[in-house]
Amino acid sequence: MSDNRVRERRRAGRPPAGARQGEKVKDYPQLRIRVPLEFKARLNALSAVTGLAQWRVIVDAINCLFHDLPQRDRDLVSGLSERLMRAAD
Repeated sequence: MSDNRVRERRRAGRPPAGARQGEKVKDYPQLRIRVPLEFKARLNALSAVTGLAQWRVIVDAINCLFHDLPQRDRDLVSGLSERLMRAAD
């Protein structure tokens, strides 16, 4: 007996994995940094244990540091980063 159900086709490969809906990681600017070996190992381990991509671990760490700052410093960081993003356009 044949199966007459219509199957929904899935696209090949991984779905877009950006920080916001519809964004693609490949469209993000790249960042290259040098860190001591133990921090690279820790980043790899955090990524493996949490199942998060390395870029997400770094973004979460930056957000954590930002939220731990005093309000005055958060305001300064927000203002500076907004100016830098406008200048990049």
